[in-house]
Amino acid sequence: MSAPPRPARLALTGGGFRAGLHLDLLRRLPELFEVTGVLARGEATAAAATRRGLPVHRDLDGLLRAAPDVVVVSVPPAAAPGLVRELAGRGAAVLTETPPAADLAGLRALWEAVGPSGRVQVAEQYPLSPHNAARAEVVRRGLLGTPTSVQVSSTQLHHAAALLRGFLGVGARPARVVATATTAPLVDPITRAGWTGSAHERPQVTTVATLDFGDGRSALYDFTETQTRNPLRARRLVVRGSAGELVDDRLVRLADPVTVLASSIERRQTGGHQDLQGMDLDHLALDGRVLFRNPFAGARLSDEEIAVTELLLRAATWGRGEAPGPYPLAEAAQDHLLGLAIGASLAAGGPVVTVQEAWAAALSR
Repeated sequence: MSAPPRPARLALTGGGFRAGLHLDLLRRLPELFEVTGVLARGEATAAAATRRGLPVHRDLDGLLRAAPDVVVVSVPPAAAPGLVRELAGRGAAVLTETPPAADLAGLRALWEAVGPSGRVQVAEQYPLSPHNAARAEVVRRGLLGTPTSVQVSSTQLHHAAALLRGFLGVGARPARVVATATTAPLVDPITRAGWTGSAHERPQVTTVATLDFGDGRSALYDFTETQTRNPLRARRLVVRGSAGELVDDRLVRLADPVTVLASSIERRQTGGHQDLQGMDLDHLALDGRVLFRNPFAGARLSDEEIAVTELLLRAATWGRGEAPGPYPLAEAAQDHLLGLAIGASLAAGGPVVTVQEAWAAALSR
């Protein structure tokens, strides 16, 4: 995505972990982003924003007076729907964190209140992560034939649902969900605060679920509670199709009736050895054809930061009415529905079948 003609104008709400990550990233990219203000209803949030030299607003009137392209809502799921409704009611373009509501009742109420307005997008960055975007391009180009099953073992619930639904193309199809959980000891060497300095084992829960969408399409969800950060657990993604299989970045496919080819998605990373360009992702390619090119070359961003930057830029461009949004509320609502179904199956000790919700019509357009 090319840089906008002017920096994207973002207003932020909340002072938690995600808001802090956004602010740190935005500060490093002044040519791409301008923070028009921070909504601070608490003293700690106001003080933190002031220390960063950012405009602080105590109410929405002040926050919106600066005419941001989009307002980023980074507050807990229990509080987010009320703030999203307030903002959408004032005509603001909103990008809210995942999940967009705490439970199914909250999700339904939020959709009823703001879904038809089309003014809400959700900050689901995992499909935009470079390797996931490259894998999706493999599927889009038909190299696997018809996608039939996906295995995701990398991230939790709604995030995993975003990936598996995207690869399978199942939209809002009902799913039969069966989940089980086991507890086993695992060392947890890294947390949000950094290295723990401890090799102490503690019980951690692994949840495995199968999701059957019918018509031969299914998914396997496998997640250990600290897997997102824990280096002792690998991240795994498998996409199987009628004519091939993609295992992480390794592809096997049928080229013609008597020819099976094997190849890999190759990552070109600059800055290694005597490369003087600096550490940066250049591109991801398969058999000499580029699948994903870093749109922020030279910014020295991690893969996560590339995904978040792309998400925020797309949200701002959408907020100005210049392009489609990065991830509509209907998509995120369906992701969360599946995540909640996994929890419901665990609680019930048996299968749970989802139904088509009010947002299903928006996913079928």
